[in-house]
Amino acid sequence: MPSIYGVICFVGIIGNCIVIYTIVKKNKFRAQQTVPDIFIFSLSIADLLFLLGMPFLIHQLVGNGSWCFGATMCTVITALDSNSQIVSTYILTVMTLDRYLATVHPIRFNHIRTPCVAVAVVGLVWILSLLSITPVWMYAGLMPLRDGSVGCALLLPNPATDTYWFTIYQFVLAFALPLVIICVVFFKILQNMAATVAPLPQHSLRVRTRKVTRMAVAICLAFFVCWAPHYILQLAHLSVQRPSYAFLYAYNIAISMGYANSCINPLLYI
Repeated sequence: MPSIYGVICFVGIIGNCIVIYTIVKKNKFRAQQTVPDIFIFSLSIADLLFLLGMPFLIHQLVGNGSWCFGATMCTVITALDSNSQIVSTYILTVMTLDRYLATVHPIRFNHIRTPCVAVAVVGLVWILSLLSITPVWMYAGLMPLRDGSVGCALLLPNPATDTYWFTIYQFVLAFALPLVIICVVFFKILQNMAATVAPLPQHSLRVRTRKVTRMAVAICLAFFVCWAPHYILQLAHLSVQRPSYAFLYAYNIAISMGYANSCINPLLYI
């Protein structure tokens, strides 16, 4: 697992840095920033922060669960991990809504789809995400291990019931609700494309809109394919008292797929 995480971390950090550099360089040469640029930039930042926490996780895995970076870093890294997942999901949801406006109402809502509004929406998404992980800020801390060392974990007050409700809370907030919204919006987009009667914008804009929409679909599909096994197994774990080795292996693979999503995105952007 440390080796797999190391490869994901290395490839993902390089890929996301390339994407961030490209968008910043575009801005440096005074090219006009588009709304998709801002969302892609924000997703890359979220993925990069997610990946920068992986070396701490790798160190913990190599040390058989021991944590030697102190209580503050434990809280920060755990919160960063949770926050980046939720931010990515929310930005994908907002990006999907933007694709809806761009394809279904390309002229009517053109005044709303501006870089300034996109930056404000991204800022709001980060604030909502930081608020939604309040339980992580409150309960992430150090846990004594059998060998006398300490580990970093989420120490809920009443594990028997709190684990159940926290898992449901995380599943609904970070996966199920965004998935429903994204599926409904893309269905509306496809429905509109199948029966368009409204005046269409110029050809070059239509081509770009289709390209960006395809990319948005690919990013959303990659996200949910990578993260669905993780959330499904988390729900399954609620009813498993003593997980088998097969379940643990599957869970490790699911976690790896979730982390791998952060190094797949740059390939889709590029």
